[in-house]
Amino acid sequence: QLRGRVGRSNRRAYAYFTYQKNRSLTEVAEKRLDAMREFTQFGSGFRIAMRDLEIRGAGSILGGQQHGQMEQVGYEMYLKMLNEAIAEEKGEPVKAPACTVDIQVEAHIPEDYITSMTSRLEIYRRIALVETEADQTDLIDELIDRFGDPPKSLLNLIGASLLRNTAGRLGINEITQKRGALFFFVTQPNAKQLQALMVKYYDRIAFNDKTAPYYVAVRIKKGELSVDLMRDVIAIFEENAEKSA
Repeated sequence: QLRGRVGRSNRRAYAYFTYQKNRSLTEVAEKRLDAMREFTQFGSGFRIAMRDLEIRGAGSILGGQQHGQMEQVGYEMYLKMLNEAIAEEKGEPVKAPACTVDIQVEAHIPEDYITSMTSRLEIYRRIALVETEADQTDLIDELIDRFGDPPKSLLNLIGASLLRNTAGRLGINEITQKRGALFFFVTQPNAKQLQALMVKYYDRIAFNDKTAPYYVAVRIKKGELSVDLMRDVIAIFEENAEKSA
């Protein structure tokens, strides 16, 4: 938003974005900075806006500000909405909503690994669709064949996407890192899940299962990676999920 509003007058203007050198950026922040680094030429505001739409989603699509037209929400989002509507009409199960993840982890595609912007965007789209271990393995094998061994930041991104989609299926709506802990906002945890979490994290867990929004918070230990803690907690949610008949 700030980048798109600088330089609209007859006077030259500048925007400076700073961050702490030794601090890990969130996945969303990293993507936004990458977008601004890529699109610097004249008239790039529209492309930045489209990348921002891709990163944060389309917002209130059917509200008064965005009317749900394909050119406004983007082709991928339009197809997603269309497929969901078709599934509902056919009586087929609708895919669970995606979980929002905001944790401190280096997760992005380096420009020196995939130099083509178009190819990077395509791989970002493919990563967002990783839902199973098989999907993850297939994508990593393809990346190795096309571009060589993927860097750690890209492997982190693929792993986080798999965890995000798994969490969405388990009713976890949001995972946020703040105040030295990971917060898991859930539709509603069951007693078995809470008991298993309390057994493993008895001295660093807090939760609210009485009134919405329901959440489970687990404190991050010194030296522990937030993505590893997220993986362990999601595994407990999955192992103790109520089985449908």
